[in-house]
Amino acid sequence: MYLRRVFYTIALLFAVGVSAFAEDKFAYMTRHNEVRIGWGDQLFESLVWHNPTSITTTMPATATYEYKERYRHNQHIWAEYQYRFNHWFSLGGMLDISEVGWDRVTRNGQGVELARNKNNYFYNLVIMPTVRFTYFHHEYVNIYSGLGLGVDINGGTELDGNGKNTAVGAAVNLTLVGVSANYDRWFCAFDFGGMYALKNANAIYMLKSRMLNFSIGARF
Repeated sequence: MYLRRVFYTIALLFAVGVSAFAEDKFAYMTRHNEVRIGWGDQLFESLVWHNPTSITTTMPATATYEYKERYRHNQHIWAEYQYRFNHWFSLGGMLDISEVGWDRVTRNGQGVELARNKNNYFYNLVIMPTVRFTYFHHEYVNIYSGLGLGVDINGGTELDGNGKNTAVGAAVNLTLVGVSANYDRWFCAFDFGGMYALKNANAIYMLKSRMLNFSIGARF
């Protein structure tokens, strides 16, 4: 009888200890608010908008040609807020801004530069609600997927076919897999996915942009 009591006491203490450890281990799961800021790539933009592969140098000097040169891809800068409803589902919103700049250059038929305008750019401002599904929890690591649906505001110095330099289209952001490394309230994360935005079939602003994302954030 005595040994049985000792066994039950030890088992109870062990269970309480494990429970306390698990509660401390996953303390971040009890924090409902999360904010993060991040950086994403402009792989799509760099493939589509790039320097000319050749410059005309065999035509008369009186001929003039216009080129877009020295493209500057400023990548994606974004911020996101999420509210955690339970251990696997959270809902929030994201703001993403990206920009591409270039020089508009006039050259003659011999390739000689006649004029250069450096103040040319377009931007994409994306605003969207987002959801996240976390399917793996650990003391130091989370693994999740997510989806965002919203609008893209495209603008800049260029005019579209309607003579406007600002247009609004649909935007989608897909996080196929994301991994966050946790330290108390703080974390850093890496996401793999893609952002898409278009006005219509002839105006694609982003296609598989922001494939890679890095971010830092806090939970409270």
